[in-house]
Amino acid sequence: MSSAPPVFIGAEEVEKHLRRASLLLPALEAALANFSVGAAGGVVQPLRTVVPVQRHGGFLGVMPAYSAADDALTTKLVTFYEHKKDSSVPSHQATVLLFDPRNGSLKAVLDGSVITAKRTAAVSAIATKLLMPAFAEVLCILGAGVQAYSHYDIFTELFTFKEVRVWNRTKEKAVKFANSVNGPVRVCSSAQEAVTGADVIITVTMATTPILFGDWVKPGAHINAVGASRPDWRELDDELMKNSVLFVDSREAALTESGDVILSGAEIFAELGEVVKGTKPALPEKTTVFKSLGMAVEDTVAAKFVYDSWSAGN
Repeated sequence: MSSAPPVFIGAEEVEKHLRRASLLLPALEAALANFSVGAAGGVVQPLRTVVPVQRHGGFLGVMPAYSAADDALTTKLVTFYEHKKDSSVPSHQATVLLFDPRNGSLKAVLDGSVITAKRTAAVSAIATKLLMPAFAEVLCILGAGVQAYSHYDIFTELFTFKEVRVWNRTKEKAVKFANSVNGPVRVCSSAQEAVTGADVIITVTMATTPILFGDWVKPGAHINAVGASRPDWRELDDELMKNSVLFVDSREAALTESGDVILSGAEIFAELGEVVKGTKPALPEKTTVFKSLGMAVEDTVAAKFVYDSWSAGN
């Protein structure tokens, strides 16, 4: 007897079962801690394989993982293209395949774009909760794409900022962002204007050279660096990288994939999972950088959450 065909859970349906990224916080905190414990944590996650599509200026990433704690097995396929001409297509597109870990059958194919946006923002929120300065009042977002929206949503849900600022390379997108979200946002005409005096800074850009400089950053600020996922791409300059306490999601990935880490030669202080677990201190009184590359196990727990919620309703 053949197994049932896989179900397809599209973007709208994923969104319905994952209205708020904060629903993922408990599962993601556990996954980060389990990953950073090593073999005992039961997370099996090789480095992502990235296939350059040079002719079209794109990349295909393959991200498999198994989480023993969740008994969940997935692979995410993600493409990222810098669409200079056709901006109707998102820069990142993704699909998550969810398998039955008992026998290897494909159970579900899920839209991965909503999952990626929400799990990434939720992980940044976990880092921020641990690393941001006490009495943080000003949030600054550099970039105005999909990740800017998902970060704005969870950050304004979990934290109380007196001011939110946004900057984007093309100002129209920043204005559109400010007009689309549920609260007041100040559109800044330069990255420096947006960053000056900010307590929490989020970089979610497609930049390949630094757009955030250490001499702009308020001492004690916390930065979530989310873009620049290639070894030769940068968002942060050397001064900021070297004079901050550096946290990463995965040491191995950061030393292989992050241009900000590799090219600056900055020393990694801890993985975020070590701080969640309590084996490394958070140091919120220092200037901190969380370099987020995104991990396959984050997609695993998010896809399982969506699939379980979908199954319960079907």
